[in-house]
Amino acid sequence: MKLKNFLIVVEDIDRSRKFYKDLFGLELVLDLDGNMILTEGLVLQDKKIWESFLHDKVSRESNSCELYFEENDIEGFVEKLEEYYPDVKYVNRLMQHSWGQRVVRFYDPDGNLIEVGTPA
Repeated sequence: MKLKNFLIVVEDIDRSRKFYKDLFGLELVLDLDGNMILTEGLVLQDKKIWESFLHDKVSRESNSCELYFEENDIEGFVEKLEEYYPDVKYVNRLMQHSWGQRVVRFYDPDGNLIEVGTPA
């Protein structure tokens, strides 16, 4: 068995596609009308479609999972984040763990938790 993709629910799929391209360089692989597959295996799914499958509402900022990215130039990334998305909601601004790794945590426009850290 092989893990192929991971899916996050988004309210505005075009806005989310731009967000992930601007910050992480993810490109569109396939557009399936409410489902977009991006490079690195990230799938964006329209909130209305997901809620119709679940017969329930999606909870923003549930903090039940996170997308994790690594970046050598963490200061440069934070500068880009603040330039492109100055209203981003932080969980924690750039900090350093006791083991030396530096990380920043924030939410994407739909409340999905993201962590960007230096390689451990």
